[in-house]
Amino acid sequence: MDMRQEKRQQSGGLDFFSKYLTIWVALCIIAGVAIGQLAPSIPETLSKFEYAQVSIPVAVLIWLMIYPMMLKIDFSSIVEAAKKPKGLTITCITNWLIKPFTMYLISAFFLKIVFKSFIPVDLATDYLAGAVLLGAAPCTAMVFVWSHLTDGDPAYTLVQVAVNDLILLFAFTPIVAFLLGVSDVVVPYDTLFLSVVLFVVIPLAGGYLSRKYIIKNKGIQYFENVFIKKFNNITIIGLLLTLIIIFSFQGEVILENPIHIGLIAVPLIIQTFLIFSIAYVWAKLWKLPHNIAAPASMIGASNFFELAVAVAISLFGLQSGAALATVVGVLVEVPLMLTLVKIANNTRHWFN
Repeated sequence: MDMRQEKRQQSGGLDFFSKYLTIWVALCIIAGVAIGQLAPSIPETLSKFEYAQVSIPVAVLIWLMIYPMMLKIDFSSIVEAAKKPKGLTITCITNWLIKPFTMYLISAFFLKIVFKSFIPVDLATDYLAGAVLLGAAPCTAMVFVWSHLTDGDPAYTLVQVAVNDLILLFAFTPIVAFLLGVSDVVVPYDTLFLSVVLFVVIPLAGGYLSRKYIIKNKGIQYFENVFIKKFNNITIIGLLLTLIIIFSFQGEVILENPIHIGLIAVPLIIQTFLIFSIAYVWAKLWKLPHNIAAPASMIGASNFFELAVAVAISLFGLQSGAALATVVGVLVEVPLMLTLVKIANNTRHWFN
């Protein structure tokens, strides 16, 4: 058990800021919607700084969230991580052979059967398409944040994300085409490559260069006991600011479609908990350490929503039900993933 985990257990849990994170998240969501309504010029200005469906202000905040985790990566450990296939096996099978198909089945059941009295058939089909796009795109960026919050192995998480990105290049299009029965699915490679550069390459390079420079000039003890601790709350602060921006962008959508957003959210929530449970229990049965099991479960539970939104818009249009469904995925993801982070942290003792 490392010192951070021991300190957490001795103190009875998280620090004050983290302990009441749910409250801060709720306040940030409310603040974001309020800003979108009362000061629309702010999200309008921020939305101009976008390229290939990726918001640059959000990308900067995500970079701040990921950077502290990248600092912890000892690059010699990446080679060792690649030699441990169990975690990668769980991630790959869950993400690519289970997740897209359970997303389709669960979403079709709720949107076309359970909620058929509330959602017209054509619109339900559009919403289903958006859900499938989310299900076929496992997380690239935010999984580093969830891994950090669960004390995940940073080197192994990096390997997991890299492997999933490679599989996504080849598997996303045929899976989406098969489930949606469409033949003109085109992966927006500019979105994919820009996301990888912004959310993996840049913070990884920043972390590596910072680690090398600080250790060389100040020593490993200073780096681990002083420098890294300066970033303890940066990840959570970045997360809360990201929430404010996202919800300021989508405030109008929420207020105009509250019922349908609630209905779309139901299968997405169920799917998220299901996929996390499959991977997490599998990791437990395979006796994986918690710092590998938690990130492996988080990758499939969360989504590469920039890619899903971009494909939904290109296939079905900006005002389509599919695009709205992918936006709902954005809205529910952070609160859901923070719940899973809490579950993972509270069940750490399962993996001792």
